[in-house]
Amino acid sequence: MAALTLHMSARRSGGWDRRPKRISASSSSSRRQDSSCSIMPAACGKGAMNGTHATGNGTTCTHTNNIGNGVLHASPSTCENVNPSATSTTGSSSDSDSVQWDSTLLFYLNGLRCSLTNVYPEMTLLQYLRLRGLTGTKLGCGEGGCGACTVMVSSWDSVSGKPRHLSVNACLAPLASMDGCAITTVEGIGSMREGVHPLQRRIAELHGSQCGYCTPGIIMAMYTLFRAHPEASAAFIEENMDGNLCRCTGYRPLLDAAKTLVAPAGRAGGGCCRGTGGGCPCKEGEGSDLPVPHEGKTDVHVHATTEGRAADLTRYPSLASDPTTEPIFPPELALALPRPLRFASPKMTWYRPTTLSSLLSLKASFPHARLIAGNTEVGIETKFKHVPTPVVLTPLAVPELCSISLTHDGKGIAVGGAVTLARLEHFITHDEAGFKSTEGGKEVGRDGWKARGLEALHAQLRWFASNQIRNVASLAGNLATASPISDMNPALISLGATVSLASLKGGEREVPVREFFKGYRKVELKEEEVIKSITLPLPTSPFEFIAPFKQARRREDDISIVTACLRVRLAPAPPSLPGSSGWVVEEAGFGFGGMAPTTVAAPKTEAFLIGKPWTQETILLAGNILREDLPLPATVPGGQPEYRRTLPPSFLLKFFIKATLELETYLALSMPFSASLPPAPIIPPADRSAARSFLTEPKPATRGEQKFTSVRAGDGLQEHVPSAPHTPAPADEVEKGRGAVGKPLMHRSGLAQATGEAKYTDDLPMPPPPGLLHGVLVTSSRPYARLIAVDATEALAMEGVVRFISAKDIPRGGGNKIGAVVKDEECFATEEVHHIGAVIGILVAETEAAAAEGSRAVKIVYEDLGPVITNIEEGLKHGSFFAHDHTIESGPKVDQVLTAAREDKDGAVVVEGEMKIGGQEHFYLETNATYVIPGEGGALEVWASTQNPSKTQNFCAYVCGLPANQVVCRMKRMGGGFGGKETRSVFVSCTAALAAHLTRRPVRVSLDRDVDMHITGQRHAFVAKYRAAATREGNLLALDVEMFNNGGFSLDLSGPVMDRALFHIDNCYRWPSLRARGRIVRTHQASHTAFRGFGGPQGMVICEAIIDHLASALGMDPMVMRGLNFYKEGEKTHFGQELIRWHVPRAWDEAMREGGVDRRRASVDAFNRKHRFRKRGLCVIPTKFGISFTAKFMNQGGALVHVYQDGTVLVSHGGTEMGQGLHTKVCQIAARAFGLEEGKVHIAETATDRVANSQPTAASMSTDLYGMATLDACQQILKRLAPVREGLEAKSGAKEVPWVSVVQAAYFSRIDLSAHGFYIVADNMCGYDWEKVGAKSNEERGQPFNYFTQGAAVAEVEVDCLTGDARVVRADVVMDVGASINPAIDIGQIEGAFVQGYGWLTTEELIWGDADHPWVKAGSLLTRGPGAYKIPAFNDVPIDFRVTLMKDVENPVAVHSSKAIGEPPFFMAASAFFAIKDAVGAYRRQERGVEGWFPFYGPASTERIRMACCDDFVAASMEEGIVPEAFQAKGSW
Repeated sequence: MAALTLHMSARRSGGWDRRPKRISASSSSSRRQDSSCSIMPAACGKGAMNGTHATGNGTTCTHTNNIGNGVLHASPSTCENVNPSATSTTGSSSDSDSVQWDSTLLFYLNGLRCSLTNVYPEMTLLQYLRLRGLTGTKLGCGEGGCGACTVMVSSWDSVSGKPRHLSVNACLAPLASMDGCAITTVEGIGSMREGVHPLQRRIAELHGSQCGYCTPGIIMAMYTLFRAHPEASAAFIEENMDGNLCRCTGYRPLLDAAKTLVAPAGRAGGGCCRGTGGGCPCKEGEGSDLPVPHEGKTDVHVHATTEGRAADLTRYPSLASDPTTEPIFPPELALALPRPLRFASPKMTWYRPTTLSSLLSLKASFPHARLIAGNTEVGIETKFKHVPTPVVLTPLAVPELCSISLTHDGKGIAVGGAVTLARLEHFITHDEAGFKSTEGGKEVGRDGWKARGLEALHAQLRWFASNQIRNVASLAGNLATASPISDMNPALISLGATVSLASLKGGEREVPVREFFKGYRKVELKEEEVIKSITLPLPTSPFEFIAPFKQARRREDDISIVTACLRVRLAPAPPSLPGSSGWVVEEAGFGFGGMAPTTVAAPKTEAFLIGKPWTQETILLAGNILREDLPLPATVPGGQPEYRRTLPPSFLLKFFIKATLELETYLALSMPFSASLPPAPIIPPADRSAARSFLTEPKPATRGEQKFTSVRAGDGLQEHVPSAPHTPAPADEVEKGRGAVGKPLMHRSGLAQATGEAKYTDDLPMPPPPGLLHGVLVTSSRPYARLIAVDATEALAMEGVVRFISAKDIPRGGGNKIGAVVKDEECFATEEVHHIGAVIGILVAETEAAAAEGSRAVKIVYEDLGPVITNIEEGLKHGSFFAHDHTIESGPKVDQVLTAAREDKDGAVVVEGEMKIGGQEHFYLETNATYVIPGEGGALEVWASTQNPSKTQNFCAYVCGLPANQVVCRMKRMGGGFGGKETRSVFVSCTAALAAHLTRRPVRVSLDRDVDMHITGQRHAFVAKYRAAATREGNLLALDVEMFNNGGFSLDLSGPVMDRALFHIDNCYRWPSLRARGRIVRTHQASHTAFRGFGGPQGMVICEAIIDHLASALGMDPMVMRGLNFYKEGEKTHFGQELIRWHVPRAWDEAMREGGVDRRRASVDAFNRKHRFRKRGLCVIPTKFGISFTAKFMNQGGALVHVYQDGTVLVSHGGTEMGQGLHTKVCQIAARAFGLEEGKVHIAETATDRVANSQPTAASMSTDLYGMATLDACQQILKRLAPVREGLEAKSGAKEVPWVSVVQAAYFSRIDLSAHGFYIVADNMCGYDWEKVGAKSNEERGQPFNYFTQGAAVAEVEVDCLTGDARVVRADVVMDVGASINPAIDIGQIEGAFVQGYGWLTTEELIWGDADHPWVKAGSLLTRGPGAYKIPAFNDVPIDFRVTLMKDVENPVAVHSSKAIGEPPFFMAASAFFAIKDAVGAYRRQERGVEGWFPFYGPASTERIRMACCDDFVAASMEEGIVPEAFQAKGSW
């Protein structure tokens, strides 16, 4: 199969040598590769280090001072001043006298030799890389949960004689653990200057990079897979991308890009044709999906598929067939033996012993020392819980602990205490124990059953954490951590595993794993002991069956809610058993996690089963006993008691069916040996699918299709006249065609992002400059309290701390009151705090570590206040509202219509209900960051990751007491925003700006992920109470709805968010009579804010829930009811806007046709009849999303265009780039205007000194505003150039004069080649005045939207009704985007929005401390990191994902007839939500005979899905008095 061609060799002073080159082991002593260290001159120049450094060939970079101090962004001056002789505060071991401890760390970084002395053991690899300027490796979460920090770490495998390549989370990996390793970062595999790697290029060109922050980590994860597995298949890629998250793309283009680098199925190998056909077509068309003409009016129709790309674009030879292209592993490392290492700092001493006796001696001397393998647990404790770790021992160089083999008696597998989970996984998958002898690829041995226990372990390992974690974490470490929700420990209990413990004085002892756990996080492990090995017994009978189970919020990389491993050994029933001729249980071993403070067995159930017949009746009885074994109180920590009680008996039933089917298969394959044995119990065909589990099934092969027309001509605002902007394009404009506009070009920053060269705020600059201060916010730990005292004395006495700044430090003329719409917040809390995380001050220090430690040392005294209001229901109870209170009414009086409908018993139906929908964390991969540089005369330059440069500029100036013209805000790019950086980034920038202003030193503030999630707010949770009516025929009559959202502690944008929900409460349906009221609840949470869709999705999902309720009451298919009630062209919405160019009915029809809905509805129904425990659901949902800021003044935009003498163009505009492709589209617009290739146009950063008074990049309006403003500026310049062009043409007689000639002639004629463009949406096309005096109708209040982006989506899902697991089988999205400026970018926005919306409605659940979650501190957000909050992962993408852009649709009121696309597709994921409900409804009807409507709140978590599938298991889990059919899982609304 095809893989990557990798041209890597020793690095020369000029860069990578791309010529293939082989170095033999005989050159190991040579130091040719030592040309320089990765330490950059800025950090390692003259005087920066106490050792030597040179960039010439043959010189080794050796540092003799302490490296790090455990801090990221440590300045060179800090490194200089560290005491080289610093020693540990701990004692030394007796063994230390005899062991020659080395303190030199040797590794290679991107091919360069680095030798570091006295490394600070606290420092992570990520900190080191970024400190040295390698900023392609990103900090996304700091806990190994997002993969943004992924690098490849290679080490020599002496057994295979080859290097072993592993992907590793650099944010957790200690730098000290890199000894003997070769580290490769994204910069090391390719660059734009020296050559882009095929993988980097392919991901960029196939639109796999949007914001780009996650891109380097994803590339390195994929790159490592290709390097470690040269013949990797597409299935292998899908199986192993579980350690990286992407918030923008929806994953499909990333997977497609990887699949083009492997051979398609059934093809022996990929590779370039090498010109065999004359020329080399493989090197042509290396761009977007299909070639598109540059000019002309002919439309190009594109139908791209995953399979087509894989077939057309595979052109890289296999690594295995050309080994000379492999990167060189340093021979020095290949021949080196592990050395005993010791690194010390004032806070930690790190030991790496190389013998077991040395390890045990150290543990005896330091009984409290922590043993770490991958630092995946201790690293998190150190960072987030601030647990001190004075002594660390790593056993990775102890041979006895690194082995895995059969035990001497052949009855088990002994796994060494340092064996990684990945190594164990490899041992199992490659059958290193030799149980499965094969011939011709088929298993022929009779001992395969002995591997069943290992296979159960492997099934759990596949889903355990991520590749990056498994590569470094050990089974022993997982065991010793004693997590009650460990996936591995239940399997160890079930298998009857034992653990071997060793100590210096006590020798070795064996402990059964089921006796190992003594309490929460407590184990049978003495302080001086280490885990030497774990023994896994093998099955003793071919009739021993084992199965693992796990249920979490998300399948990939998620901690379990409940996990289990179940094992039974069956035997033919003895003749003495009355009435039995089948099988009985001879032995049982059950292990469970998530059901107690420790991993537990189920002894009563195990005992009950012994000797019982193996029948479903027995299993159901055992399920009752299991509840006695696993009691959970209603107030159990972690919550979800009913769900957790339901899962074990559900698992048991699944196990029975699975084991029985395996028995059936074994008996059939063992004839004639099995002829004398009883048959397996009969499992009805409909029940058999219960045996299926995502744990044991291959991850599905995903695919996608994209259909669009690249429109070459179209109407639109090509000519912009500010006084009359909505005039049609003149004939010559239409004749000219669209030029660069309409091409599916890749993102302009795609390659820079893929190579790690794209810079984000926290990358500016790296290495850090002298004098840089690091700021850490000091925040409230109470949700509602009075501030009694704030004392920073202790913090200020700490080394490196410079200053603590609070409200009292705001200079005269400055202000402390800030806010998005009204100033109802304080930049620094003064008298009271109103939420956990309220900013009280900022502490600045010389290093980030000093700033963090100092911030924790600030003493704050509170006086708690009350009541603490933490959700909407509590707000309603206490009457806690903001003043904002808007109502829309249209048509006849709602009360009268509803009363009449209720009385008309034969002609109408009336329903009442409630809908709740949770909030959503933005989870932009780049957290909020600001870098402020003070300038002359008090001026400030603010680099911020913000969607709102102007507001950032204005408030930074306001807080510092400066005029706005003294503050410049710059924004290069964001690593995602989604609305979360529209307003909630501003207060972070203000704190940094004030610190820089007061200290006159540069200040950087970069929020940790957990802090960012806790203090910057999320999407608003909504609760709606409604009454609605419809005729018996399904025609809507009336809707009365009152909506409440959770605004948090301040108003922020909650008012406009609610207004948009009110505008979208109709979705696409005409309600003849409607009344909608929206109110905002004030709570003691961080202020909730804008998020993609801005309240529109909440309003529409409430509408669809009401439609679903009415359809159920009428006994009608909801899809039929939706189709009956669409608006018609020319009708007016409930807020009075006429619908013109109304394409929803057409989009609906296309979605029904493209999605084959009628055929698939029949197929889904047939599937459900054949499968009792798995159900499918199907749903079609339409959308219309209004485009404009609803505040009229905000519908304006400016741009500045410069044409240079060489003909190139520089554009600056007021919009910000966060991955949505805005800059790319604006470049296309400018290129089209000037008739240039798009590469001739460049956009620098957004800056307030270039385009002033800009609006936030939000509301999906940016292309409309800034594209038109850019076009206006271009046309001004073209008008000035027209006479010059005419003169040159007349003089030369040529029909067309080169562009450069015209520009140069204009320059010498003193014609201005710069212009400022400006655009406003026409007055009558935007702005809705809720308070307009004298308005007699909604129409008179104004028109809130310029136009609507429209569409429809079909989703089919499959649900495991026994666990709640759900998967999107197929999704079809049809969108009206007008004449797309860039179809590839628009499709990327659609796919990314759909997956993000799917997360909102399924896996993403915010959990706050409130009355429903008493185990969480009141007002505290529990889910504040990727470990607890689960955005969709690679495995959550729809298996079949199809997107169609409607053709022949125009939009004359936007630039080049295009439409906004950022937010509108987000709601399309509601099709999956209601499809899940459709599947659940099928199960309820079958199992409980429950017909009709049932409430189904969002998100549809695994808990809500399973508990809505009410059956006997659910009923048995209820607290007394709770009706299972009416049960609702708790949520934070």
